[in-house]
Amino acid sequence: MSLPDSAAKADFWFDPICPFAWVTSRWMGEVEQVRDVSTDWHVMSLSLLNEGRDLPEDYMERMKAAIKPVRVIIAASELHGDKYIKPLYDAMGTRIHVGGNDDLDAVIRESLDEVGLPADLARFADSDEYDTQLRASHQEGISKVGDDVGTPIVAFNGTAFFGPVLTRIPRGEEAGRMFDGAVMLAENPAFFELKRSRTESPQFD
Repeated sequence: MSLPDSAAKADFWFDPICPFAWVTSRWMGEVEQVRDVSTDWHVMSLSLLNEGRDLPEDYMERMKAAIKPVRVIIAASELHGDKYIKPLYDAMGTRIHVGGNDDLDAVIRESLDEVGLPADLARFADSDEYDTQLRASHQEGISKVGDDVGTPIVAFNGTAFFGPVLTRIPRGEEAGRMFDGAVMLAENPAFFELKRSRTESPQFD
């Protein structure tokens, strides 16, 4: 499969707390180095995705807290521009996944400081002021693939897919070949699912 000669755009929807989205997002960074593709970044929310579902109580409690980082990112985007979406994601994800920090309030404070945004943006973690915009971003991604998926969602050249769910970060040309294959499969209107049992946890190096 040949990709466009000129630079093409991919769209990537993520929730900062999702370890699989983190691995896939690092894969997209590798893809950008070996394919003529650039990525626009958007938030979605596992908290919103799981609204109304009958899930274990401890998981739902985690979901209530999980909305904090995406609320801050969407508020930063609304107040200071979309250019802060990816840097905030990088800062938060590095702390959550690479650093193993599960104190989301601390993650938010430190990440805002790292990217040079006002500290008072942290107040939006517990505010629904920009939830309409958050839900719109979330729904834009979900509408491309359906409700029975999670994060991440990748859209490219008019087609979209959930995942790929990766436990390791492909590098270099391997990343490019995987991207080619994912796009080729997703482009086929008769293709819907390819899955196998996961036997290892995500690795972030």
